[in-house]
Amino acid sequence: MILKYLRGVATLQLDAGKCIGCGMCLNVCPHAVFKLENRKAVVTDADLCMECGACALNCPAAAISVKKGVGLRAGRADGLS
Repeated sequence: MILKYLRGVATLQLDAGKCIGCGMCLNVCPHAVFKLENRKAVVTDADLCMECGACALNCPAAAISVKKGVGLRAGRADGLS
C-alpha cells in the first residue's frame, strides 16, 4: 500500500540545475519520492512527500527545499497545527 498525503499541498521543491546526482535524497527519503534519471534526481510524486525535511538537510548541493510539515498542517480539516 502506498501512503499518499493531501494532493497538491506538499512544499517540496527540487532545483534540477543545482542537482549533482549524488542520490542522497533517494537514500534518506522514507517514501521514495525521488529517483535518478539521466544522472539527476527527479520527483516521482510530490504527493508522497511527508515533508520530513530529510532530503533537504542531506542534499550537499542545496538543490532541495521543503517547509517541514506546512502542507500537512494547511490541509487539516480541524484547523489545528
